[in-house]
Amino acid sequence: MSGEGDPSGTAPVRTPDFRALFESVPGLYVVLTRDFRIAAVSDAYLQATMTRREDILGRGLFDLFPDNPDDPHATGARNLRASLHRVLASSEPDAMAAQKYDIRRPEGEGGAFEERFWSPVNSPVCGPDGGVVYIIHRVEDVTEFVRLKQRAVEQDMLTNELRIQGEHLEAEVF
Repeated sequence: MSGEGDPSGTAPVRTPDFRALFESVPGLYVVLTRDFRIAAVSDAYLQATMTRREDILGRGLFDLFPDNPDDPHATGARNLRASLHRVLASSEPDAMAAQKYDIRRPEGEGGAFEERFWSPVNSPVCGPDGGVVYIIHRVEDVTEFVRLKQRAVEQDMLTNELRIQGEHLEAEVF
């Protein structure tokens, strides 16, 4: 692709504004420091988590996104922390299975937790010495997919129950 108005394609290319590019990327991304503080975040992540950039930059991920205190079986924070530690130890990406990890709604919307399911991948950003400097935390909100799967299982159970009842009725009639 050549520069506008330059048919030879030799126009100098400006260095991109990488912060603007990162913030505009159409995925849910967070850059974490080694101590799991938020260094950068995409606009899509902010929208999905109902947060504002100025409220979360520099803050600890687990302070902002604790497990739902009303769910005694919540393991999202523990599982995510373990994955991030694996990335720090191995300098290798770590893909996690889909996780139930509820998020808190804004105070203006009651502040209650909302059930969510996420598919996370944590990838290291290594410095010149090969050590992990940052972790890129990418998530995909798979809540609707999980809910549809749950409904399909419920429908299958109901269908099976109706089939058994139909067989019993048929046996009584004949």
